Amino acid sequence: MTKVLDLVEYVRSKNAGPFWLTIDLFCGSQSAFEQILKTLETKQIADLFKIDVKDVKRFNIASLNVVKFSLPRPAIQGSIQDYDMHGATWGILVGEMFID
Repeated sequence: MTKVLDLVEYVRSKNAGPFWLTIDLFCGSQSAFEQILKTLETKQIADLFKIDVKDVKRFNIASLNVVKFSLPRPAIQGSIQDYDMHGATWGILVGEMFID
């Protein structure tokens, strides 16, 4: 089994407003992009963050070799329940995921 971070050059997550997070997988090459497309399903991202798959938006950007996921924040940005106001730590979890 392979980790996502072993296939891509960089994983970045960031705040996408007070209600959304964005996770970007920068594949670096066409072959890595195609491998991610074949092996990483949107449901795996939903399962990782324990949310419904219908709430995860996926964007495959072939011209940039990037796969982007947008998902609702578990707590409103800046609220007392928000432990990552900038959304910077979510990508680490995706990078450590094992995929076939």
